[in-house]
Amino acid sequence: MKIIGIDPGTSVTGIGIIENKKGHTSLIHYDTIVLNSKKTLPERLKIIYDSCLKCISQFGPDEFAIETAFYGKNIQSTLKLGQARGVAIIAALNSDLKIAEYSPREVKKSVTGNGASSKEQVQYMVKSILSLKNNMPADSSDALAVALCHFNSLQNCFGKTSNKKNGNSWKTFAENNPGRIISKKVK
Repeated sequence: MKIIGIDPGTSVTGIGIIENKKGHTSLIHYDTIVLNSKKTLPERLKIIYDSCLKCISQFGPDEFAIETAFYGKNIQSTLKLGQARGVAIIAALNSDLKIAEYSPREVKKSVTGNGASSKEQVQYMVKSILSLKNNMPADSSDALAVALCHFNSLQNCFGKTSNKKNGNSWKTFAENNPGRIISKKVK
C-alpha cells in the first residue's frame, strides 16, 4: 500500500509518499514545493494542485492523507491554509483517492507518542522509522509524518492495512474482530 501525505501551506507545501509491503514501511518519494511569494495566491494554489496531481500520477498512491488547518492568531493565514488544503484535496479527489485528515496533534502523537512534540522530534522519528540517514526539509518530514499517521490509523482500525486491491474491507474487519461487532437481528 502506498500513501501520499501532504503538509499544506501557501509558502511551502510538503509532499511525502511511503509504501508498506509485507510489514515493512519505506520511503518512496518526498518533495518540498517552495512557492514564490511574488506570485498571486491563485497562481500558488495552481502550483500546489499541479504538483500534487503530478506526484499522484507518477507514484500511484492508494490513499491520501493531509494535515488539517489549525486556528492561529492570524485568520488570513488560516484561510489561505484552507485554500491550499482544498486544492490538494481536489487533486486527490480527481485521482479517485480516499481522503483522510489528521490534526497536527494527532500526527505528532502517532509518530512520536507525544502530541506536543517539536518539529525536530517529529523529523527525528520519521528518519528513524523510515531508516533515513540524510536530513530533509521540515515540511517534507511533516508530510511523511502525515502519511505514517494514516498508515498507523489504518493499522489500529483494521489490525492490518486496509486496501481494496487486496480484499480488506469492513467484512474482513468484522471477520478478524468478532468481539468488536455488535449485531442486532431484524424481525
